[in-house]
Amino acid sequence: MVTSRVFLPFGLVVLTTTVVLATHDTLRRPRAAGRPDLEGTWISAMLTPLQRPMEFRDQSAFTPAQAAEFVRNREARVRSRMLTDADRLTQADADDTFVETETFALDGLRTSLIVDPANGRLPPQVPAAAARIAARPKRSFDDPESVSLAERCLLGMYGLGGSTASPPMVPSEVVPAYYSIVQTDTNVMIFTEWMHDARIVRLNGTHLPPTIRSWLGDSIGHYEGDALVVDTTNFRRETHNLDSGERLHVVERFMRIDATTMRYRVTAEDPDTWTTPWTAEWPFKATDRRVFAAECHEGNRAIEGFLRGARAEERERQKP
Repeated sequence: MVTSRVFLPFGLVVLTTTVVLATHDTLRRPRAAGRPDLEGTWISAMLTPLQRPMEFRDQSAFTPAQAAEFVRNREARVRSRMLTDADRLTQADADDTFVETETFALDGLRTSLIVDPANGRLPPQVPAAAARIAARPKRSFDDPESVSLAERCLLGMYGLGGSTASPPMVPSEVVPAYYSIVQTDTNVMIFTEWMHDARIVRLNGTHLPPTIRSWLGDSIGHYEGDALVVDTTNFRRETHNLDSGERLHVVERFMRIDATTMRYRVTAEDPDTWTTPWTAEWPFKATDRRVFAAECHEGNRAIEGFLRGARAEERERQKP
């Protein structure tokens, strides 16, 4: 299929193409050294939406004709979420959406990545969640800390509120999710292209004290047969994955099911956000492509530039 790279339509980041990790032999044997072999480069590019679209509320799977139509309407769906010029500041251009080795979820043409609840939708939010979300600082040219974490180069991913490396690792419909996984006897590293985040999973460890929090959470893991099980807590307050709060708790299972496919299953619970836990599942596909860095750093001049620009506009308006 055709590959297109996404270049965001604003000047807040500097994108460079420097190889950061050598390509691993992803298409290797499914077990190595007494543990499941998950090393290599993977892509999580899904056509299946996280939540079941309301027009398919009574269907757990697309028909082949519906699936084909869903693919054809993809660009229109992306554009429909870009309502204003302000919205476009934090989203990639719909003309540059990514197309490569994309597939529907495992087990047929499922209409959602979510498998529990059975309706394929996120559980209802608890009443306090709406108030917490509404209290977030609104994006302002007067306060740099009101700007999104992605724009400040603290944490990507645009439009998700977290990072493609931060669990649950929900794929974006706009930007691809390439991962490099490296295993050692004591740690597993999950490196993502966007935005060059690396999550370190400590094997057979215990969680840090709850007072110590990080952008990607605190991940500990262990092997259960052919699966790597990862438990993540201790997220920062600012990391709101799918509008989650500080008590988000995520359990992931990475299981290689053949030479080119890994089953990713994730359960998320947060009593401050959802009434019940929810579970989603989809495949990661092996690729021999290299992972390139989409560089974003706090030293870029975009934030300074738009703050200076806003002050200049204010001075112009005050002139007699």
